[in-house]
Amino acid sequence: MDRVRALRPVALVVAAYGLLLPPALLDAGRHGALNIHASLLPRWRGAAPIQRAILAGDRETGVTIMQMDAGLDTGAFVLQRPVGIDASDDAGTLHDKLAALGGAAIVDALASIEGGRAVRTPQPPVGVTYAAKIDKHETRLQWSRPALQLERAVRAFRPTPGAFALLGGETLKVWHARAVPGRGAPGAVLDASSELIVACGDGALAISELQRPGARRLPTREFLRGHPLAAGSRLD
Repeated sequence: MDRVRALRPVALVVAAYGLLLPPALLDAGRHGALNIHASLLPRWRGAAPIQRAILAGDRETGVTIMQMDAGLDTGAFVLQRPVGIDASDDAGTLHDKLAALGGAAIVDALASIEGGRAVRTPQPPVGVTYAAKIDKHETRLQWSRPALQLERAVRAFRPTPGAFALLGGETLKVWHARAVPGRGAPGAVLDASSELIVACGDGALAISELQRPGARRLPTREFLRGHPLAAGSRLD
């Protein structure tokens, strides 16, 4: 802390830090501390805003440059930049979009602060949501849920840690899937001719790429050549 103060910084900049800064560091810079946060605050304060936005089906997210205070992502906005979430986006592609957007945004924010043009806007008290850290149990596909939610889960947990299901007690990572029409007992295999179509609580999930433990990722058609499944088989 003393080393930081000795540098006489203009401002401290934090991105994906994951911890609260101690009060002594919040005012160590002449312009305090700024956070590059990967959401349009106050929506998705916390550790996993990218994944939570995809899981929730949000169509838009963005970057907030925030003046840090003692709370968890509660400081005033310096600026915000929105970006759309495409239907094909996963956590990796959306991260890359936001990283590029955040890099440009912090340059503009610092210039406006140094030039005396910045306006710090307190966060509104409505619309606050929290993006809790992703827990391992969330990455297991729950077939009783609607297929659209499971499609979002596959995207939200790609490339890491990856969504998974169980087949005969063996873990299968599910890398690409989409919601399709279908009816059956949740977890039942409805078709295994080219894609693996699994019944959900509402609709079905068509799995097009998966992976066994210790093996490489495979298109489902190729996987099924070596591991044929009959309709009526079950994923847990």
